[in-house]
Amino acid sequence: MHEESRWGALRPPSEVRAMFDRIAPRYDLLNRVMSWGQDVQWRKQAAALVALQPRGEAPVLDLATGTGDLALALAQAGVDRIVGVDFSLGMLRRARQKCSQQPAIYLVCGDAMRLPFPSGTFAACTIAFGLRNLPDYPAAVQEMARVLRPGGLLVVLETTPVRRGGFGHLFRWYFGRLVPFVGGLLSGNRDAYTYLPRSTAAFLDVPQLVRVMSQAGLRVEYAAQLMRGTVALIAARRISAPRC
Repeated sequence: MHEESRWGALRPPSEVRAMFDRIAPRYDLLNRVMSWGQDVQWRKQAAALVALQPRGEAPVLDLATGTGDLALALAQAGVDRIVGVDFSLGMLRRARQKCSQQPAIYLVCGDAMRLPFPSGTFAACTIAFGLRNLPDYPAAVQEMARVLRPGGLLVVLETTPVRRGGFGHLFRWYFGRLVPFVGGLLSGNRDAYTYLPRSTAAFLDVPQLVRVMSQAGLRVEYAAQLMRGTVALIAARRISAPRC
């Protein structure tokens, strides 16, 4: 067994699902507040990476689609067939409201660890701020690689830990103290916004994430650290079948 097989979310899927169901009504607002509005631009950058790829007739999968922000960014970037998947019905209800006038987006309730699609279905797969909430990071990346066609692109946008330096101390104070206070105030659920910084602190750094992708048969082609290294945007191409 690889050491990486023990990497996964701090809470079981049932608790994570219930948490997202509870915070769905204020989820978008809190994203804008916590990121100083930068999360909109980050999603546009992720969508642009996909839009540049040849897709043919194959659709694009937006995994952990949440309220549909990245799916909408993909559609606005010119992607004409998008399947958004999430396991939280509360988040999907919000997504359906926001995407109701966008025919390119089809929403599905599903489990990211057992996707209901044949291998090689998608030209690209995106996941924004969802990977660290999955119970087994390497297995999740392998499942995403499975549903990509050969040459397909995986794009991951995720908060990453900042463990060193003066900025790291400042960011940990902001994320660990201020975010739970403001998140609890605006959402009525302080616990969810206490979980957020804890889950980020326990998540993979960029070199670890690149290694997990490589073991899943993906070749990293683009890696950017945004907002002083607190957010990573990584694009990797499927070049082989995942290794066990």
